[in-house]
Amino acid sequence: MARAARVSVATPRLVAAAAGEVWRADRLGTVVAAAYQIVGAGAALGVVAAGKLTFDALLAPEQAALGLTPALFLLAFATALSGAVGPLQTQQHRLLGERVSQRVWDRLLDTTARADLVTYESSGFATTLERIQQNALTRPFAVTTSLLGLTGSLLGVVTLSAALIGVEPLLVPILLAAGLPAVLLSRWASRSEFAFAHRLTALFRRRNYLRQLLTQRPYAAELRAFEAAGPLRARHQELNDEVAAALRTQVRRRQLIAALTTAGVAVALTAALLAIIELVRRGRISLAEAGAAAIAVRLLSGQLSTMFGAIGGLLESAPFLADLERFVASGPPAPPRGRKRPLREGVALTGVGFRYPGQERPAVDDVDLKIGAGEVVALVGENGSGKTTLAKIVAGLYQPDAGTRSWDGTDAPAPDVRASTTVIFQDFVRYQLSLRDNIVISDGGGDADPGRVADAADRAGVLPAARRLPDGLDTMLGRDLDEGVDLSGGQWQRVALARALYRDTDLVVLDEPAAALDPRAEHELFADVRAMLGGRAALLISHRFSSTRLADRIYVMDAGRVVESGTHDELMARAGQYAELYRLQSSAYH
Repeated sequence: MARAARVSVATPRLVAAAAGEVWRADRLGTVVAAAYQIVGAGAALGVVAAGKLTFDALLAPEQAALGLTPALFLLAFATALSGAVGPLQTQQHRLLGERVSQRVWDRLLDTTARADLVTYESSGFATTLERIQQNALTRPFAVTTSLLGLTGSLLGVVTLSAALIGVEPLLVPILLAAGLPAVLLSRWASRSEFAFAHRLTALFRRRNYLRQLLTQRPYAAELRAFEAAGPLRARHQELNDEVAAALRTQVRRRQLIAALTTAGVAVALTAALLAIIELVRRGRISLAEAGAAAIAVRLLSGQLSTMFGAIGGLLESAPFLADLERFVASGPPAPPRGRKRPLREGVALTGVGFRYPGQERPAVDDVDLKIGAGEVVALVGENGSGKTTLAKIVAGLYQPDAGTRSWDGTDAPAPDVRASTTVIFQDFVRYQLSLRDNIVISDGGGDADPGRVADAADRAGVLPAARRLPDGLDTMLGRDLDEGVDLSGGQWQRVALARALYRDTDLVVLDEPAAALDPRAEHELFADVRAMLGGRAALLISHRFSSTRLADRIYVMDAGRVVESGTHDELMARAGQYAELYRLQSSAYH
């Protein structure tokens, strides 16, 4: 209730902000849309005036200002103009709504781009983002339509009320009496609609996820192998039933509100028409004036319905606009663009700790780690030991809660660390773009350098496969968006490696870079890893000890802490956890 009260108080501000968004999105389009509203209001007034002239010509030709034929022509023209404005307004609103939608999407994308990785990965952020996408993003268009409708209907109400006052002032307050209950009912609809959307966001997210599993290509093979489509369809149906039941209740509530609003307007219209009959019976107005008044009452009733509907639309959109404004306002300021730094001495973590929001146990606890310039350092450990989290700290994607991260002996800002580091994770992205774009995307939008592209593809071992593709490096990859060419898992892995090598930084973080490679390809990749890296420093995360044994130094993690470090020979001589894991893995080959 408190939030609803705050939104009600802030509604004028939110509506004004929405109007500003519309104006900034397309100034000329807004002016054109407003012009159509003015023409529509003028056409409605013209219908009333022409109707009065027509009735005068029919009922009292000797007193008529115009003959019947000119009056009928004027009535036909005003009616035609009034009818033609509607389709023009609809198409203009369509265009203006698209421009407003683009602008609001830009604001949303700016906010999500500014969010740090910890925030972006939190469930609260994901739920809010889903609710915004499903509900708030369409509201600026609704507000656009409501504002323009309100503008036109207000002009119509003012002009028609003036015409009606000239006939009989008593008729205007009778029609306006329907306004108060309509506005109150609109506020009720606003609160109920926002509560409904807030309550069903989680259901929508789960249902959308199941739809992705059941329709998208990456999941098709496993679902068929496990015959899992049936159970997932059953879960999807359960969610459908829950959504339908909740929607049914909400629709009945909105139908009740609409019926009450319609009934109020109908009562007011009936009362006004009965008043006209009574006024004619008493001789207070002539039949011509009664005919014109009847037309004005009907048109005014329609304008009032439009106005009340527009007010209702604004009130209904206000909570969702407030939700969008809170989300945008909660986003951090745009981080400064990082400055790429050379790595002359190395990167060092000292006493670093990190805890995910809402978690009691730290993911990384009191870790010391050093990567010298040009060194290849390996990070090993069992699943869940904190390797990937530590790699994200090294790369500047996470800011440590405790300890320090230094670059060449200084505390470099996180944006500088990110700009100076290349990261390829195990779950790397398979971009549905050309092979060339898949490689150069790592360079932050810079112009593609053909020589560097070919060199990175060659060192990653993807160039032979590229030569066999229909359009070489310009071949579209993937089949989700275009009829491109799909690659094997190992070939995609090499594309990701080429992406890492194309980005010109002195530190590379590779999380399971050989996970999808066959033994021969893995051996070729790591036989001369330093040549592949071109002298860059690297942090290598791998479960395959045949890959890590060639590192200058190996760190062993367990439960978020570094429990051992040293060269392969030193760790084997200690006969600790590394040696145990190495022997367990190597015994599988004997």
